[in-house]
Amino acid sequence: MTTNKNVLISGAGIAGLTLAYWLDHHGFRPTVIERAPHVRHGGYAVDFRGEALDVLDRMDLLEPVRALDAAMGDAAMVDAEGRQYAVLPAAVFAGDLEVPKAKLTQLLYAAARERSEYLFGDSISAVEQDSCGVDVTFENGPPRRFDLLVGADGLHSRTRGLVFGPEERFVRSLGIHTAIFSLPNYLGLHRTGQLYVSPGKAANMFADDAGGRARAALHFAAEGLEYDRYDITEQQHIVAERFTGEGWEVPRLLAEMRAAEDFWFDANAQVVMDTWTSGRVVLLGDAGYCAAPTSGRGTSQALIGAYVLAGELAQARGNHTAAFAAYENVMRPFVTEHQAVGREGAERFFMPAPTQEVLDVLAATAPERTRTEAVRLPDYAVR
Repeated sequence: MTTNKNVLISGAGIAGLTLAYWLDHHGFRPTVIERAPHVRHGGYAVDFRGEALDVLDRMDLLEPVRALDAAMGDAAMVDAEGRQYAVLPAAVFAGDLEVPKAKLTQLLYAAARERSEYLFGDSISAVEQDSCGVDVTFENGPPRRFDLLVGADGLHSRTRGLVFGPEERFVRSLGIHTAIFSLPNYLGLHRTGQLYVSPGKAANMFADDAGGRARAALHFAAEGLEYDRYDITEQQHIVAERFTGEGWEVPRLLAEMRAAEDFWFDANAQVVMDTWTSGRVVLLGDAGYCAAPTSGRGTSQALIGAYVLAGELAQARGNHTAAFAAYENVMRPFVTEHQAVGREGAERFFMPAPTQEVLDVLAATAPERTRTEAVRLPDYAVR
């Protein structure tokens, strides 16, 4: 007899949606709560590597995701006047498969929405647990009791803050901040991009379709930067200040940034914790072990972590103590490896103009790095 079937998942991102799918697959009853009024539509392209592809395959989503593959071609590095001086091969920065994050999220939601309860436009405000369950207070809806609570609510996890402690205890900045937004593809890019680098700064623009929208990112180095996470105007002012006077297309990008409806800004950071569980509460994905965007592993970790957590709960027939311990045991080596990759990526992020020799080395070694997975996907219950 399986116990602890009623599971609340905080966060309808990649980790939360994947977990909802697998919990239902194993006979649990997931409820997903999401602060946004709907599944979020923004975000960059995301990569998949190694065992993450197996998770998609076991969800019958690998072929639909392949159909969305937005893997970029080579990216031209340009100087302040827009002159090309180097070409970064796609192998340097792409995964085995790359798709727009918004489209992936929609696929995952479609796969899980008929099997789960969704509470959009709400969030958790308080958590109290005892030996038999978890009492959750919501900002808008009435309080409810669940058997288990999963925090899959990202780098700035509300669940983690309520149960494990303040963010500063666990979040480690890598000294890079990034703004991402969409804009008209006025450069006519097609499955390719352009990258501009100056000391401590980088700007890039790329697109899947020459006739559609493009995505831009502005990165800069900064330590101890303080700002209101919910004040977009303040964030855009910070970005504009940092990039004022830069060349290439930066002035146009700054103008487009102010008009963007999907602007996102945050630090590249990692979450480092001794444990991801506390009683009947467990953390998943970026909430518990963010590897930072510089790792290129966040999406893969979210997919695999959700698959493993649901599988271990099923294997333990709902015994959360045993399942949570097994989940940590399987995922810890994987997370350790990928966080190391994230730190290494941050150290060389603002790369100066590379020599051809450096580019050759990067192109030769990048594919090998995509195969250095530290975990093998267990077979819990394949349909």
